Amino acid sequence: MQKASPEYILLVVPIASPLLVGVYKDGELTDTLSSTEKTSDILLSLLESCMERYNVSKIIYTRGPGSYMAIKLAYITIKTIEIVRGIKCLGCSAFAVNGGQPVKAVGNLYFIKEKETIITKKFEQPANVEFILPQSIHDLEIDEESVPEYILPAV
Repeated sequence: MQKASPEYILLVVPIASPLLVGVYKDGELTDTLSSTEKTSDILLSLLESCMERYNVSKIIYTRGPGSYMAIKLAYITIKTIEIVRGIKCLGCSAFAVNGGQPVKAVGNLYFIKEKETIITKKFEQPANVEFILPQSIHDLEIDEESVPEYILPAV
């Protein structure tokens, strides 16, 4: 009897530079890919590279808040992979991979999470926030929705 190859989960953080892709085996980070190229130029090739090397069963992406264009591109790309290849598309909050810190919106506006509400707040000095792939996704809060979470700041 042939042993089944292990399944892997990808975690994609497309909403800031560098774009991050984490490869998780049994919930633990085993490989990291990153790029400072535009999401539109590099995301698909990074995902294809992972799918060629690993038996990917799920792709989780940060569905917001953050760069609207990056969120749209990631969702369309990952949702297409779900339809064509049967790899499940899931979402998580951007705050889950940056320690709950502010997320850049537009100009000097940032998204912040106050309890369970996401609002925008003006920062005079740019917030220097990093997105980090967790070593384990066992405690990562996965959203029931995979559709983008757009939060439009008041104009």
